[in-house]
Amino acid sequence: MISITRLYCGILTESDRIRYEEDSPTLRGGHGGHGDKPIVVWNSTQACNLKCTHCYASACANPAPGELTTAEAKAMIDDISAMGAPVLLFSGGEPLMRPDMFELGAYARDRGMRITISSNGTLIDAKTAKRIKDTGFVYVGISIDGEPRTHDKFRGVKGAFEQALTGIKHCMDAGVKVGLRFTITNDNYREIMPFVFDFIVENNIPRCCFYHLVYAGRGSKLIEHDVPKPEKRKLLLDIFRKTRELAESGRVLEMLTVDLQADGPFIYLTLLDEGREQEAEQVMQLLKRNRGSASGQRISCVDHLGNVHPDQFWRHYTFGNVRQRPFSEIWNDTSDPLMKGLKNKLQYVKGRCAKCRFLDICGGGFRVRAEAMTGDPWAEEPACYLTNAEIGVE
Repeated sequence: MISITRLYCGILTESDRIRYEEDSPTLRGGHGGHGDKPIVVWNSTQACNLKCTHCYASACANPAPGELTTAEAKAMIDDISAMGAPVLLFSGGEPLMRPDMFELGAYARDRGMRITISSNGTLIDAKTAKRIKDTGFVYVGISIDGEPRTHDKFRGVKGAFEQALTGIKHCMDAGVKVGLRFTITNDNYREIMPFVFDFIVENNIPRCCFYHLVYAGRGSKLIEHDVPKPEKRKLLLDIFRKTRELAESGRVLEMLTVDLQADGPFIYLTLLDEGREQEAEQVMQLLKRNRGSASGQRISCVDHLGNVHPDQFWRHYTFGNVRQRPFSEIWNDTSDPLMKGLKNKLQYVKGRCAKCRFLDICGGGFRVRAEAMTGDPWAEEPACYLTNAEIGVE
């Protein structure tokens, strides 16, 4: 994740303490940095009540046969907690369709982990929001894809937008921190300005994550729907400047982009273009702490069957299964060539990425996207919009 609020606006938020390893006594271990201990995304069920066109998990109406049992999930939680993983993110499908989610959330909480939820929001009534709060979930990310008509089309269910908005309001009423998740495509990016920002401000939503399209799951069919690079650059500049404009007016929003690490160097270059050299140098230091793309390093995924993947989008490649070996053992086993490569990816990337002056802070981008486009996980990042001149490549 790239924090626009921290990097472009110079405003520190709590989650940035984890992202950029800045001291905080409130986080596990007394420090925001968690080194190489991964955040674990657990796709706890394949069941979902919606039919999203860009679902990376290819979710369906019912749970898949053989999903991890409660006891198996608790064993996994014991292991990932013992290895020092700082965060367990309950995802899906729709995690609220898993009957034991609150029991497992409390179990992870009691073992010192920060617990969060990624949801479509449609199942969050007042009672559920209170259970989320009482269980100790510190954050709920709810997906919004644009204006109501656009959102419902993406989600495959009429009325999904209004249901998600209701879920957001229930979370806020219960005192649960909630934020938006917006996947940027060529079909909806024009609605970010002004609709999404207006929606955030009008509903007092404190956080929004803008996800770049990843060509995985059902999203693999949407490669041609990615935003053209010139339009993407303009969009990002609009997001940067609108975030700062709101902050200067007293509305500090935690705004982030996800799954395209080129956004970090782009903020750095933008600050230089604006004559903000000192701030640009501070950003460079923060980006060096973050170390770029984290797949196979500081972000991990366990699916509903217990298979361990490099990240939540790389579901076609499995390192092992937590039923056969503990997650901690699988994650630290570099006998797998892809795992070995991801933990040392700067040695393997090719093309523009290998020559890029920002390689050490970008990490070569999102490797699963390169594989989807070329069949080679070490090919250059196809979604990078920085020019050869900007990255120092002739």
